[in-house]
Amino acid sequence: MKHVVVIGGGVVGASCAYALHKSGWRVTIVDKGEFGKGCSHANCGFVCPSHVLPLAEPGVVWMGIKSLFQKNSPLKIRMRFDPALWGWMFRFARRCNETDMLESGRACQALLESSRQLYDQWVVEAGLECEWQTRGLLFAFQSAEEMEKYAHTDKIMAEHFSLPAVRYDSKALEKLEPALKPGLAGAWHYEHDAHLRPDKLMTSWRRVLSTGGTTIRDNCEMQGFKKDGAKAVAMLTTQGEIAGDAFVVAAGALTPLLKTHLGCKIPIQPGKGYSITMPRPARCPAIPMIFPETRVAVTPMESGYRLGSTMEFAGYNANIDRGRLQILRDGARPFLHEPYCEPVQEEWCGWRPMTYDGKPIIGPSPIMNNVTIAAGHNMLGLSMATGTGKLVAELVNGDKPHIDPAPYSPMRF
Repeated sequence: MKHVVVIGGGVVGASCAYALHKSGWRVTIVDKGEFGKGCSHANCGFVCPSHVLPLAEPGVVWMGIKSLFQKNSPLKIRMRFDPALWGWMFRFARRCNETDMLESGRACQALLESSRQLYDQWVVEAGLECEWQTRGLLFAFQSAEEMEKYAHTDKIMAEHFSLPAVRYDSKALEKLEPALKPGLAGAWHYEHDAHLRPDKLMTSWRRVLSTGGTTIRDNCEMQGFKKDGAKAVAMLTTQGEIAGDAFVVAAGALTPLLKTHLGCKIPIQPGKGYSITMPRPARCPAIPMIFPETRVAVTPMESGYRLGSTMEFAGYNANIDRGRLQILRDGARPFLHEPYCEPVQEEWCGWRPMTYDGKPIIGPSPIMNNVTIAAGHNMLGLSMATGTGKLVAELVNGDKPHIDPAPYSPMRF
């Protein structure tokens, strides 16, 4: 049986491992830390086809400049000498136009829709215990002006992606979601979205993969490849050589640190996100929601409740800034009767792998034909994971891809 080594034990690596195992490969997963404990551990848990539009949208540059002078802005850039970051920012700014936004959106939609369908299938097929729920996602607004501005976005979603939301004005919203305060302007409901509890998903993935024969090596850091011409024959690690017939690099925000081994540009910046996990409040929402005016997300899970979001470009800084956690509390307070409760069970941060064009990087290394990259999923790693796993297995096996892989090519940069 042929052996594939997956570098990265996050949700994307786990999905690649599962799809490859299903297609007949013996699989080993290696992770620099511990399987499931990186950015996949305590994110907001949204599986959201509604998030087709990239971060690079018209008007975002001006919003970003203003945020630099706001003390409690959801977006924060730690000012420092970092040519890679500022080059990334320049290229990001150039894409803040409608043409590039729609191009990225169409590419992301194919992967998002594939993943959404596969979650329905794999949760049952693999027996994933992850508190899977299909209640959609609400975009709730306090201001009537901002509610009406979003009508333009909803029109784009309907016309270009066939993803219209259901509109709820103030009184109708009170009936739909009583956990929200009365008097809000309204909300837009994307009914096709779903959500789950990420840490339970990763615990379940470990059980499913291990039971199926996959080997998982924690605290095993990649140090390079042993090559034979244009082919990798083994991976060099802190635990010795691991021979393989194929390799998949799904290391998330850490993937740029491996670029010299991969032979191509990996323009990923770590965008730090935060979350607070606590018990469900007495008046807990039934539907997950986002408050675009404050950039805070709310996830009601069966066994808990989470506030999350913000974006901080601070390099590979793993420290928790308590001020960023307060932004989450403050941003939820105007909208919910009980925005948070005690005791806090976990305060967390993780690095999102951000590409400037909003598209993931999926495809072969240009210098090793049996090494496939699967990284750069921005804020949508969970949402795109299963579709990425299926696509990677097809590329590794030489099968016809179920979606066009060209938009995700590592050679586009």
